[in-house]
Amino acid sequence: MRQLKLQTPVAVGHNRVGLSVADRIMILGSCFADSVGAKMEGLGLKVCINPFGTLYNPVSICNSVARMESGVPFRKEECVRMGAGSDLFCSFNHHTSFARKTEGEFLDNANSRLLEAGAAWASTNKVIITLGTAWCFEYKRTGEVVSNCLKIDGKEFERKRIGVRETSLLLRNMVEKHPDKEFIFTVSPIRHMADGAHGNQISKSTLLLAVEEICSIFPDRADYFPAYEIVLDELRDYRFYAPDMVHPSDQTAGYIWDRFEEWAFSENELPVLEERRKELVHSQHRPNNVL
Repeated sequence: MRQLKLQTPVAVGHNRVGLSVADRIMILGSCFADSVGAKMEGLGLKVCINPFGTLYNPVSICNSVARMESGVPFRKEECVRMGAGSDLFCSFNHHTSFARKTEGEFLDNANSRLLEAGAAWASTNKVIITLGTAWCFEYKRTGEVVSNCLKIDGKEFERKRIGVRETSLLLRNMVEKHPDKEFIFTVSPIRHMADGAHGNQISKSTLLLAVEEICSIFPDRADYFPAYEIVLDELRDYRFYAPDMVHPSDQTAGYIWDRFEEWAFSENELPVLEERRKELVHSQHRPNNVL
């Protein structure tokens, strides 16, 4: 009997920007970046993961790189009281996980993290960036693109979609400015359905076209891993999604990591990673008779 083919395999090709266990890696972007970063951290790789919290749009990601490079401390003027009746303080440069009860507590934490991130960025030789959406929010009072709206009334912001050209220019300037670093780009497989299926595709297409241009301009220093395509084509089944039917399941995250690992690391280093994985599992094991 002829065997049914229930998947559309996505060829990932051969990476031009490989990773090594000796690399110093900066990981920036959407929650998919957090997931990949956690896998690497668990295997003992030298990684710095989203030092400003989860980021989604290219403007915020590039702004974060510029802030790490400059090292300019966050000031009281940048503190923002969150909306929705919250008494917490954060900034438009950070994810809400950075929010604290007072401005002083927020600044102490944010600047401590910035100092660490700046040092990590200076020594980083590989950068992994996961772009989530081409949509961004501009704060009307200042005209700045925010990383997070901090639960403030939507009337305070103008929502806009940045185009392929603007996205490409942002990424190109970032890559050009850092010839000592190599870049791996991915587009998050998490769909942003607030704009509907078509709106999500327009946004993702914008990111894909911009990254394609960057990889063609810098063929020796920039490459693309097709996480988005693997989830949407190879894993085209809702059993691979979380209950919200938007986020990939833990099983899917593990599958993507396996594909990424095989794509990014040389065959000589895969046994090293496997040994580290066994050590990690062993360290997490607790005998049943231990209280």
